[in-house]
Amino acid sequence: MDFLNSTKANGMLTLLEFRSLLLEPIFVRCVSGLLHAVLLLVLFCSWVWGRNNGFGSVTERLKDRRGFGFKSVLFCSLVLSLLNLVWLDEEQLVSLLMFLLQTVSWGVLSVSLHRCSDYEMRKSPLLLRIWLAFYLAVSSYSLVVVDKRQVHLLVYDIVSFSSALLLCYVAFFKKARGGNNNNNSNGVLEEPLLNGASTVGGGGGSDEATPYSRAGLLSLLTFSWMGPLIEIGNKKPLDLEDVPQLHDSDSVVGLAPKFRTMLESSSSDGGGGGGGVTTFKLMKALFFSAQWEILVTAFFAFIYTVASYVGSALIDTFVQYLNGRRQYNNEGYVLVITFFLAKLVECLSQRHWFFRLQKVGIRMRSSLVAMIYEKGLTLSCHSKQGRTSGEIINFMTVDAERIGNFRWYMHDPWMALLQVGLALWILYRNLGLASIAALIATILVMLVNFPFGRMQERFQEKLMEAKDNRMKSTSEILRNMRILKLQGWEMKFLSKIFDLRKSEEGWLKKYVYNSAVISFVFWGAPTLVSVSTFGACILLGIPLESGKILSALATFRILQEPIYNLPDTISMVVQTKVSLDRIASYLCLDNLQPDVVETLPQGGSDIAVEVSNSTLSWDVSSESPTLKDISFKVFPGMKVAVCGTVGSGKSSLLSSILGEVPKVSGSLKVCGTKAYVAQSPWIQSGKIEDNILFGKPMERERYEKVLEACSLSKDLEILSFGDQTVIGERGINLSGGQKQRIQIARALYQDADIYLFDDPFSAVDAHTGSHLFKEVLLGLLSSKSVIYVTHQVEFLPAADLILVMKDGRISQAGKYNDTLSSGTDFMELIGAHQEALAVVGSVDASSVSEKPALGGQEDAIGLDGKQESQDVKNDKPDTEETKRQLVQEEEREKGSVALDVYWKYITLAYGGALVPFIVLAQVLFQLLQIGSNYWMAWATPVSKDVEAPVNISTLMIVYVALAVGSSLCILVRATLLVTAGYKTATELFHKMHHCIFRSPMSFFDSTPSGRIMNRASTDQSAVDLDIPYQFGSVAITVIQLIGIIGVMSQVSWLVFLVFIPVVAASIWYQRYYIAAARELSRLDGVCKAPLIQHFSETISGSTTIRSFNQESRFRGDNMRLSDGYSRPKFYSAGAMEWLCFRLDMLSSLTFAFSLVFLISIPTGVIDPSLAGLAVTYGLSLNTLQAWLIWTLCNLENKIISVERILQYASVPSEPPLVIESNRPEQSWPSRGEVDIHDLQVRYAPHMPLVLRGITCTFKGGLRTGIVGRTGSGKSTLIQTLFRIVEPSAGEIKIDGVNILNIGLHDLRLRLSIIPQDPTMFEGTVRSNLDPLEEYTDDQIWEALDKCQLGDEVRKKDLKLDSSVSENGENWSMGQRQLVCLGRVLLKRSKILVLDEATASVDTATDNLIQKTLREHFSDCTVITIAHRISSVIDSDMVLLLSNGIIEEYDSPVKLLENKSSSFAKLVAEYTARSSSSFD
Repeated sequence: MDFLNSTKANGMLTLLEFRSLLLEPIFVRCVSGLLHAVLLLVLFCSWVWGRNNGFGSVTERLKDRRGFGFKSVLFCSLVLSLLNLVWLDEEQLVSLLMFLLQTVSWGVLSVSLHRCSDYEMRKSPLLLRIWLAFYLAVSSYSLVVVDKRQVHLLVYDIVSFSSALLLCYVAFFKKARGGNNNNNSNGVLEEPLLNGASTVGGGGGSDEATPYSRAGLLSLLTFSWMGPLIEIGNKKPLDLEDVPQLHDSDSVVGLAPKFRTMLESSSSDGGGGGGGVTTFKLMKALFFSAQWEILVTAFFAFIYTVASYVGSALIDTFVQYLNGRRQYNNEGYVLVITFFLAKLVECLSQRHWFFRLQKVGIRMRSSLVAMIYEKGLTLSCHSKQGRTSGEIINFMTVDAERIGNFRWYMHDPWMALLQVGLALWILYRNLGLASIAALIATILVMLVNFPFGRMQERFQEKLMEAKDNRMKSTSEILRNMRILKLQGWEMKFLSKIFDLRKSEEGWLKKYVYNSAVISFVFWGAPTLVSVSTFGACILLGIPLESGKILSALATFRILQEPIYNLPDTISMVVQTKVSLDRIASYLCLDNLQPDVVETLPQGGSDIAVEVSNSTLSWDVSSESPTLKDISFKVFPGMKVAVCGTVGSGKSSLLSSILGEVPKVSGSLKVCGTKAYVAQSPWIQSGKIEDNILFGKPMERERYEKVLEACSLSKDLEILSFGDQTVIGERGINLSGGQKQRIQIARALYQDADIYLFDDPFSAVDAHTGSHLFKEVLLGLLSSKSVIYVTHQVEFLPAADLILVMKDGRISQAGKYNDTLSSGTDFMELIGAHQEALAVVGSVDASSVSEKPALGGQEDAIGLDGKQESQDVKNDKPDTEETKRQLVQEEEREKGSVALDVYWKYITLAYGGALVPFIVLAQVLFQLLQIGSNYWMAWATPVSKDVEAPVNISTLMIVYVALAVGSSLCILVRATLLVTAGYKTATELFHKMHHCIFRSPMSFFDSTPSGRIMNRASTDQSAVDLDIPYQFGSVAITVIQLIGIIGVMSQVSWLVFLVFIPVVAASIWYQRYYIAAARELSRLDGVCKAPLIQHFSETISGSTTIRSFNQESRFRGDNMRLSDGYSRPKFYSAGAMEWLCFRLDMLSSLTFAFSLVFLISIPTGVIDPSLAGLAVTYGLSLNTLQAWLIWTLCNLENKIISVERILQYASVPSEPPLVIESNRPEQSWPSRGEVDIHDLQVRYAPHMPLVLRGITCTFKGGLRTGIVGRTGSGKSTLIQTLFRIVEPSAGEIKIDGVNILNIGLHDLRLRLSIIPQDPTMFEGTVRSNLDPLEEYTDDQIWEALDKCQLGDEVRKKDLKLDSSVSENGENWSMGQRQLVCLGRVLLKRSKILVLDEATASVDTATDNLIQKTLREHFSDCTVITIAHRISSVIDSDMVLLLSNGIIEEYDSPVKLLENKSSSFAKLVAEYTARSSSSFD
């Protein structure tokens, strides 16, 4: 028994001895040494094996292939080797040997890696991976058992563990790049997306070695690869061609397909009904598309967090050292080195963490923009009606941008937990159980935030909704600004925008004031936590020593970051969730039905188009479908005409063949390629040539043929730049006829099998119309299948098949003569045409001259209303001034942002009265903060054996009083800051919009709406939400920095010796950097507008794009523009980190110098508590200094938004709307006589005269018709009458009043016009007829009945409140024109202008409009511009314009009597055309 007990006791003893041995640091060192000996053996064996197998040579050609894995392993090996060398412990021989062994091992591994230049190309060797796994285990174990009092060993073990973690990651998770293939499999460089593209927005990704991808280890670590670009920026203002391309990994070209695949796979994994895109699936796809970058940033964030707490953990040790307690030799220098190394690691990890985060953000935004764009291309018309183009653009400009910005916050949740955990560990070491009070206080503060967070989410959602509504209206108004100005409605619509903004401002106000409360709660949080903790110490009887207090205060300062960031994080999570929801719901919208049309391969059928018993409806849920029981066949080469009254379903029939209208039943088959010409011309901004080629390569012969057939050759000769002329947005600098003919040319050049024309001849004059019909339909397209909608009856006899539409059905079908005899509907149309011809029946068709009318110019046109009637006769050579494109590249300021911009921003709200109070509140806060910390350091003893200068109660009362005072200062500052910011944003918005709405029409002609929209959305958002905080941040940081320097200089005035040159160097670096950064930021703004504009154009022209099968080309353009926008962002991020790294290094050196000074002076010379306080503040010196420069640069980048808004807030205005001293009589004009004398008009000083000395009088009460070729100056004359264009010379008098001397509204509101492009606005029927709300419902109904729309509106459920969608798209073109007629019938002005008013309606409706006008405007002056001779033939007078001068002006009867008159020739030609069948 004794023996057994003895054995058991010995066993227990041995076990205990073994356990204690396991916990001995010397045991861990021995195991570690043994491991390193094994490593040396493995490396030696590898070397021998390599020499025998020929792997020993350095393969130089692969050196540039070294990536993250190779560089990180080599770096870790070198660091560990040097670290072992530094930490040689001379006191213990075993430790000395082990450290030496480890030094040699890591050194040898570094050399081996350096020589193994194909390391990246292969996976790590198996033995090395096994060894690294053991090394990680030993490092972890060592970290647990290390003696925490030996700080140098603790730091050594932390670095070893971190390196082991990274090495294992690289060894186990790194994928081999090229297998064992050494033949440079990836060596061939691919071409970049755009070769040498230097236009704004140009450039895609490139496999070419970019500065970033080819940078070496040191260059990557220090961001030196940015040096050359920053240097260029210092020599000259950067342009986009100076900015390098993105590498493939960051280009949307590679990212978009990957992201789409991820999204589709996550959607398909959703199970039964989970096919749609949800917020979670979208988020998941975003994460997995950038998962490795996100994980790397998480690693850097972890390293940064751990390193940032090293300083706080060592302050108590440092204070005790200064107090004379030293644990070993050279402890002071070990502490200084530890502090410095921690700062170095903190700096490096933070810089690379931030840079890679920005890369992640750019990737996410690019991927989302590509998806949103792609959805825009496939969206069904029904879905599109629910989402306006303004809303969809917002998804791209605001929501995708915000999700990209979420990168800054993605790691905050887990980092907050880690930071709180580390803080509690430090507090527990110093203050014991009192740390529990700190934890409870921290949790309480975080919990307080949740109700605020929920409120912030609601405010954010409402703010976004209000912004969407405003942007929707802004987009529509900008599109139709010409109509608004002609009608004198622009100020009414501006007040509508202001009302929408008022609603937005309501939510904005709530949002910013809620932010101010959150700011107060969280700036006060560290104070609450420290008061709770120190209070708990007193209650628990834990002695308060200055070293521990200072360590706790430093910890609270770091703890302030997660607490302070929490509201921002919650707010950003909320905003991002809202944006993800919005994008996900948009991506869930219905696409076009892919099975509406069955597409057969070319030659797969002998029928080109076959429609069998098809019923189709734009709204599938509607009881009355759009098209009912449609059946017809089109054989190759057939010409099919579609005719019918307004709203009968003609355009819908063509749309159904294109697959745009959802199918209810039946079948549609199409064999061959299609080309489509829409009724409303869709023209892309860009060159005329690009619009015609539309993605096809140039074939000069075919191109010239197409130009000739479309009568475009003469136009191009007249233009300064020919077919290189840049077209403005939506073809704004082209006449209606030109836009239509460019559309036709685009379709012809495609050489398709089937052509669909939606009434393309209505926008051109009689001569051009017949030329187009002969040359295009019967000429170039003689062998093609053509389906054309037309209102001109004269084009019907040439058709092989005529389809007569009525109420969505084909009421008659057959050849011309058959259809004539088979029903009444077609007879009605023909009857109306005969009626129109009867008016001009007296003219003999034989009088048609063989020569083209009007002086032999066959449709000689310039840019109608923009560059008409170039002075060809004089044939003056173009000067450089004359040869200027209408649409210029977007203006951007160069050089530094003018101080004037800052001053205007600061003084805009209340004259800047709040600014001094904001600064004063922050200064007081800083003083009280420093005072409270100074008080705690001074009033607590250095150690237990020293008596405290004050008692505990005094200590806490003073501290709490100072803390409460500082919190109140924060509340005052936050409230005043958001008040000033809100007021400034409101003022800027009103100034810019008022200025834009009052600017002349020439501004809108030459400014794409994308530029204005960009300022109204993105720049206004920056002013609303970002810039006030940027200004506040700069002021706060400057004051904090001054406070820190003040505290440090109190203890160590010598710090100024280093601080002054460091500040000088920092300022130099900042100046050197800002030149490039500023231009990159401006390029960022300039590159965004083309992306928005391209997107906007794509949405409006999606039907045309789909009909030509050009989706992939447009996707490519979008990706190119998206990369063009990402490039300045990427390099801007690199430049920022380049600067911050250098500033961090400088401030770390300052801090290290002050520490060396403190440990060098003898004990007792300086108060250890105050020295500790200086160190506490010094710890945040580098962060604050970098933060100051960062906020300064960010402010300068953001203030560019203010600069851009101010640019448009100073656009020259039109003349006054009302001149009080010169207002006409209330009854003016009473007679309606228009007297024009020597009128000369040009569109800009550098452009030629368009009207060249016109003198004539339009007698009051008479009807005057204005005719002439497209581009002869007809529309210009009308625009001058309304003063849309101001005359260069001459005058116009109406009833003796010179219109140049009265206000614009006094003029425009007394005139009426039915414009060429019929326009309806989103809203109701009532708001479209009477936007100024001047008339009663009875008057509106009366007007509707007069214009034949009364019955149509009565059919609708809501009558006058029936909805009108964006652009009036739920009304046909003809119905929109009738609404315009209704407007003038309501207004009953004495002078009425009809500008091609009946271009979009059939002959019967045209006759009806003419009859209505004759009946209701018999005593008015009616001025008519028309292509149909029948519209002007019964006028009292006819004015014939040619090339900007009057060729003929007399009554039609007299002009027709003279057979040689140009008007007689024109009428004869029209009659001949109308009577012929073009056979």
